[in-house]
Amino acid sequence: MKYITYLLIGILFGITMYKSEAASWFRIYEMFQFGSFHMYGLMGSAVLLGILGIQVIKQKNIKPLDGDKMSLEPKEKSVTRYLVGGIVFGLGWALAGVCPGPMYVLAGAGYVSILLVILGALIGTLIYGVLKTKLPH
Repeated sequence: MKYITYLLIGILFGITMYKSEAASWFRIYEMFQFGSFHMYGLMGSAVLLGILGIQVIKQKNIKPLDGDKMSLEPKEKSVTRYLVGGIVFGLGWALAGVCPGPMYVLAGAGYVSILLVILGALIGTLIYGVLKTKLPH
């Protein structure tokens, strides 16, 4: 049952991404050119909603669907890892014109060329997994 719930949430997320034009290459390009507030407004709304959601989860002690205890412990802080990760993520986003969430939305919408971007993201994730222990913390 939980997998059906996850699938339905994913479908709703995909529809929202597509209808809000968050998966639109034009909107992303427009954002990087500082030509429109559209994407900044979407991202700002998502960050605000995420902050509020996490606070509600913490205050109400809400458990995940599988019943396990959820861990919202702070991660180790390191300027270097966030700076390098942010630069790599931003470069990939700017070059591909899409970030990870909308990649699958675009694939579902029938944009076959996005499969190359998904393949590149998966290869990059694999490389990170192999090198993770060798990277500075």
